[in-house]
Amino acid sequence: MDSWLQYYNRQATLEEQLLYAHFGECAQVESPNMLIERFRKLFLEGIGYSSPQVCLALEKIVFSDFAEKEFKFLLNRSCYILINQWLNQPKFQGAIPELIELFETAPASLAPTRTNQRLRELVTSFTQSEQYRALRQLAQVFLHKSEEKDNPETRPLITLMPRYPCLYEHCLLTNDSTGEQRQQVRRMQDRAQRQFEVDLSRYITYQHLPRHSQSGKNPTLLSNEQLNFAIKQFTGKIDGSNTYRDLAEQFRTYSRWTPSYGTFKKEFYEYLTASIDPRYSSGQFGQQLYQQLQQTLPQSDNQKLDDMLLVGTCRKLLDFLVVQSPQQPTHYIFGDLTGNLGITPTVGLLLKIVLLCKQVNFYLEQRFAILFNHYEASNKNQVKWLVESLENLNVAFSTNFGSVHLC
Repeated sequence: MDSWLQYYNRQATLEEQLLYAHFGECAQVESPNMLIERFRKLFLEGIGYSSPQVCLALEKIVFSDFAEKEFKFLLNRSCYILINQWLNQPKFQGAIPELIELFETAPASLAPTRTNQRLRELVTSFTQSEQYRALRQLAQVFLHKSEEKDNPETRPLITLMPRYPCLYEHCLLTNDSTGEQRQQVRRMQDRAQRQFEVDLSRYITYQHLPRHSQSGKNPTLLSNEQLNFAIKQFTGKIDGSNTYRDLAEQFRTYSRWTPSYGTFKKEFYEYLTASIDPRYSSGQFGQQLYQQLQQTLPQSDNQKLDDMLLVGTCRKLLDFLVVQSPQQPTHYIFGDLTGNLGITPTVGLLLKIVLLCKQVNFYLEQRFAILFNHYEASNKNQVKWLVESLENLNVAFSTNFGSVHLC
């Protein structure tokens, strides 16, 4: 974070400005293949580049005082000068993974000079950065590999990135992402989310027709039985007379009259555990949940509940229930919940929180992005619980926050 702030706050050097301008001009007139080859020669090989002026600028940059900490930001921005150009032209979007795959290939020759050696050290360091992780995940969105019928269980989790638009902003962007990059990713997210909602709506419609039509294909990686259960759970009468949304609205209204924050936390516990199997909520989990709530902002127990306290409480609760941070990716409670309650009821519990406090929706997505990044290299069959959780989250969000009428 500190190095990003330094990069963000300082003015770009003349050499950096020259490099950005050079790639910007080339991106306007050259084909993706030409640009990828240009990028490879300059940054990956460091040999045979056509512009001595650009080579000299890059040499000054790699030996600068800031290169060790900030070169990754320069390289990321250079990638995005090309990517942003291709994102606006669908026929060129296939070039995005090709560009990023360059970093997976070793240079064709040994580094002949001290400059080449230093450049390659910095590029290697870049491939271990958050910026490169985000680029790799972006590449997956544009890899059109079939995942239909066989859907091999040995595929790495990262290849499923296109399926989860709720993760896009958290996985495809980093602190140094520009405003243009953020807008592009949000547009991608909106398109993917709308398409999933349309597909899910079609599936639900055709489920009510005789001999379920093939036009209503299951848009998830869940079985039809699992998907139907999830739809019923997230849209149906969870207690016989109220949906999750009804219960959240009732509790929100009731909480306005709660005399103190301390009292609210006890009532919040009842709200959360009301839809959980009593055999589970009365055991160790229930005790841990109650203790977690009691230990949350105890200095405010005598205050009236307000939006700030509600948001803070729900964020702490999501840390507890899912995962706290990339630095502390322990998720024992979430694993225990999915293993004992089941994945759909567990996602239902999380849904109760975000329906009550919509401001933490983004924060819940962030928790799942931490888990996704933590397990991105794992095979799908090794993290089946996470895949099914994300599929359920897609359904829960689409049926409760989506723009398409699903039921």
